[in-house]
Amino acid sequence: MLKAFTSVFITVFLAEIGDKTQLATMLFAAEAESNKWVIFAGSALALVLAAAIGVLVGAQIERFVSPRTLKIVAGIGFIAIGVWTIVSK
Repeated sequence: MLKAFTSVFITVFLAEIGDKTQLATMLFAAEAESNKWVIFAGSALALVLAAAIGVLVGAQIERFVSPRTLKIVAGIGFIAIGVWTIVSK
């Protein structure tokens, strides 16, 4: 269980560093009149809800598609996005 937690934590943490969600949160926090704890709570709750939806949908998909097939499809998807990012201007 600790191995799964650590893998998920590191993967999601690294994926979220510097993405558009973090940049948007920094912009909200940069407003002088905003309460920084409210910004933190709102962004944290949004990320938790998005992760919960991912877990629930993933659990339902897993009932119909094997984990191996999901890994292959996800891998191909990540590679395709990476190639598209490299070649697009």
